[in-house]
Amino acid sequence: MKDERRVVVTGLGVATPIGIGIEAFWDALISKQCGIRRIESFDPSGFPTQIGGELPLFKLADFIPKSYRKSAKVMARDITIALACAYHAVTDAGLRTKCIIERGETSEPPNIDSTRLGANIGAGLICADLQELASALSSATDDDDSFSLKHWGSEGMGNLTPLWLLKFLPNMLACHVTIVHDAQAPSNTITCAEASSHLAIGEAYRTIARGGADACICGGAESKINPMSLARQQLWERLNIEDNETPDRACRPFAEGRCGSVVSEGGGLVILEALDHALARKAKIYAEVVGFGAGGNASSWSKPDPEGKALALAMRKALADADTSAEEIQLAAPLGTGLVDYDAAELAAWNNVFGNHSDEMHALTTRGTIGNNGAGAGGIDFAAAVQSIYQKTVPPSVNTDHPDPQCRMGFVHNDPVDANIHQGLTVGYALAGVQCAAIVIREFEE
Repeated sequence: MKDERRVVVTGLGVATPIGIGIEAFWDALISKQCGIRRIESFDPSGFPTQIGGELPLFKLADFIPKSYRKSAKVMARDITIALACAYHAVTDAGLRTKCIIERGETSEPPNIDSTRLGANIGAGLICADLQELASALSSATDDDDSFSLKHWGSEGMGNLTPLWLLKFLPNMLACHVTIVHDAQAPSNTITCAEASSHLAIGEAYRTIARGGADACICGGAESKINPMSLARQQLWERLNIEDNETPDRACRPFAEGRCGSVVSEGGGLVILEALDHALARKAKIYAEVVGFGAGGNASSWSKPDPEGKALALAMRKALADADTSAEEIQLAAPLGTGLVDYDAAELAAWNNVFGNHSDEMHALTTRGTIGNNGAGAGGIDFAAAVQSIYQKTVPPSVNTDHPDPQCRMGFVHNDPVDANIHQGLTVGYALAGVQCAAIVIREFEE
């Protein structure tokens, strides 16, 4: 046994196209709702792909103290998503942080030492506000209306607020969350695309286990619902351009005939907490984090390794760290992007590590329901896996019917399945990058 503090999950906070908050998200997942539809926040008609996963409307004011609302002027969409997730995670965990107290939601004192509360949050490429940027660019032209660097320096930049850049720095998600909740323990930002959340949760797990913090807000958030992100993914040829009229069938993880992913937005932030601290405040405990592993695809930064060696390595490290075996895992929570090559590589990794046991595992993926949330994807998947273990239920995985012949995992296609799951494994990996990560989650037992 490891001579370290045990680390448990005490709060789940998600923002997804099918629901904000763990209860709304879980109910929608159970009932097979799909959050992918034609994009409404901007006109997508000039793009080959015109669909995505957009969040339901929400008000930032519902998640921050009144005294902090002026700071909204320097918040990009990704930051507001992170703040919504953090609020839901903290309230779900029953933590009385600075935010909760200042909002007047309790008259009791804090139940966690702010110097022992940390934050590790994954972030992606934050899209600039195109209208704001276009206004500045239009004033930086020569007489022939061509762009001029000279005029940009003397006139164009003058049309941007001096704090403009602060909207778009990846570390600002963690920055605002830590300020709002007064989280003064170790804080970090992970920018490793779809692997970000798992790496952030893994780092938080390590920090708490070695005694560097008592609790941590961790996971990731990102919005890919903007013209620049859509264009970027289109140039990478990652998007399904065939199902604009049938968006609910567009993302088909691990299925035969899959033809691309779908952009989305959302995030998942969770509260990891030292077991002794959680027990002392009589917190609800969802599950225990018992293993973490990471790897790197040394063969390419832009293409998956067909054998999935890096992901398999991360899985084996997580299993070893958890002092468990592949045969003792009952739930697989793969990423499943719907991309032909990436799904094939991921299946190779799962089959390599689990072999014939793959046929016996339940499986859960959310991509067919909500699309690719980038840095937020892993946080959402982690929350779904934890909830599945806690509720002893495996929800349906949308669009995983007609599976690839190499897919041996047991996805649920129709009604949710009751299952007494003791351990699960969830993974994430970067589509553009080399990072892979895996986390073992265990049913909590004192």
